[in-house]
Amino acid sequence: MRQYSRPFHRIEIRAQGQTLLCTIGLKVFTIIVMQSHEDLKQHLIRIDGKGYKAYKDLKGSYAFPEYTFSIDHVQGDPFAAPSRCRVEMPQSIARFPDDLIRSPIRRIALADALTREFDSQSRRASKRCGTGNSGLIEIDRPKQEVLERTSASVNDERVEARFFVGLPAKGRTILGREALRIINESLPALVDCSLKFKNLDPATLQHFVETIEDADAIRKGLRARGLIAFVANGAILPRKSGIDPRPLEKGAIPFNAPETLAQTFERPNQGPITGMGIPQGVTLIVGGGYHGKSTLLRAIECGVYNHVPGDGRDYVVCDPDIVKIRAEDQRAVTGVDISPFINNLPQGRATTFFSTENASGSTSQAANIVEALEVGAKGFLIDEDTAATNFMIRDHRMQELIAKTHEPITPFIDKVRPLYSDFGVSTILVIGGSGDYFDVADTVIAMEQYQASDVTARAKNIAMKYTSRRRSEGGSGFGILRHRIPIPESLDPSRLSREVHLKTYDIETIAFGTEKIDLSAVEQLVEKSQVRAIAHAMMYAKIKYMNEDATLAEIADRIMQDVAEQGLDALTEEKFADLATFRKFEWVAAVNRLRTLKVQSKG
Repeated sequence: MRQYSRPFHRIEIRAQGQTLLCTIGLKVFTIIVMQSHEDLKQHLIRIDGKGYKAYKDLKGSYAFPEYTFSIDHVQGDPFAAPSRCRVEMPQSIARFPDDLIRSPIRRIALADALTREFDSQSRRASKRCGTGNSGLIEIDRPKQEVLERTSASVNDERVEARFFVGLPAKGRTILGREALRIINESLPALVDCSLKFKNLDPATLQHFVETIEDADAIRKGLRARGLIAFVANGAILPRKSGIDPRPLEKGAIPFNAPETLAQTFERPNQGPITGMGIPQGVTLIVGGGYHGKSTLLRAIECGVYNHVPGDGRDYVVCDPDIVKIRAEDQRAVTGVDISPFINNLPQGRATTFFSTENASGSTSQAANIVEALEVGAKGFLIDEDTAATNFMIRDHRMQELIAKTHEPITPFIDKVRPLYSDFGVSTILVIGGSGDYFDVADTVIAMEQYQASDVTARAKNIAMKYTSRRRSEGGSGFGILRHRIPIPESLDPSRLSREVHLKTYDIETIAFGTEKIDLSAVEQLVEKSQVRAIAHAMMYAKIKYMNEDATLAEIADRIMQDVAEQGLDALTEEKFADLATFRKFEWVAAVNRLRTLKVQSKG
């Protein structure tokens, strides 16, 4: 037997905060040490009265009697964004029934409900003390939509909540005993009343989860019925205001479906429900001003998401791949084939790989449609109030005055039917000013006093009686759909310091390196947390999936698959408390609006 001898390696172990660094030869291993809540108490007492930077050593995890408390990021000063914290409670303590977590959609709904309960309770428990954000306890605050979030999650083994704590100070002097009161008194009480099933209302939770599951089931059943959207009878569509998404209470008229468009769905939990089914194809929403046309369309555009019970749009759902389209003056367009809509430009400028730093209304609307098609849109929502007039229609008189040979724009009216016949893409349009669209519509819904009626037959009779003299300018089909491959180097999230810089200012703006991405016209984004997640997904895509062969559509699908399988934490190594799920259409919209973007056409 041959024996081998190995040289002796020096082993060294040293402490660094809550981790042990173990050095064996040339390799260094990190060992995380779980400390107790008593250790945390003693540490806070020791640093009381010291400079704010002494809080940095708190980063780590601590065992409390019923849960683990973790501080993942410590704020730099009392005026900075509050520290990111987590609580993990085993199901043996939380004790949520299996029925509430037996499917992915139920787990998402329950986690969303727990976020809302934690938010409600934290506003009572949070007491500002000291400077800046001192004493603040808050969680990512949801709006009306029920989304998968990093703020809370629940499964068979544990319940987790992620939130923010403003570590208290007076000026820059640590208030250690006040921090101790927050962590040892306020937080345990908050966790107890918001994350334990026994302290919550079982009927309210059950109704919340069942409502979300029922709405999701209706949405999944739309395509089998040949529908693009469904609006339940009794729905309250108007909102309190343009900045308050809650339902209008006083004077709101409940929706009622026209008999000819009525559809009944059997819900898994709460039985049959009847409402208006909007068929696939081309649908017009018509009517006088202020009668509810745009209100109906806005409700449908938000139907890609589930809503909290009592929102009024609980059972207003649409195909998950439907995209709101509008004109967007001055947006950048990069390498998009807009030739189905815009061609024969003066001086022979090509439009099959079109780029501009400053798109017009019609050009931007054409690009928005083609970019959505590129990643698999199955439907479009368009309101003439936010559309470019010359993109939507060119009437007979204008055709007579300006010959087609001198007009590079092919109006949407001549492409809306090929969109459906060639690609199966439906369109719902709010139209109040052009009856020429009657010729291309499958369904016409009139809104009067916020009530809907099916006027399809009447619109068709009018179209036959008053024949339009305009000529179609769209050709025999929609056109070729070309895919683009992003060049990774054009997505640079670093600043001059070369450090990665991702920041979201609001729901409308992402700072990506030195560039700001304007998302103000991407109307189906509803929360800032979605925008944060999209920013991280851009960086994630650059690192993991952008290469010389992957198209934007392929990259978007891979990102969404990773999020579906691994959750939003797949997008970043840090455990962020304020990310929310998004659709691939909004992610691609952000990439397309990055002014440094460079692409090449596939094939």
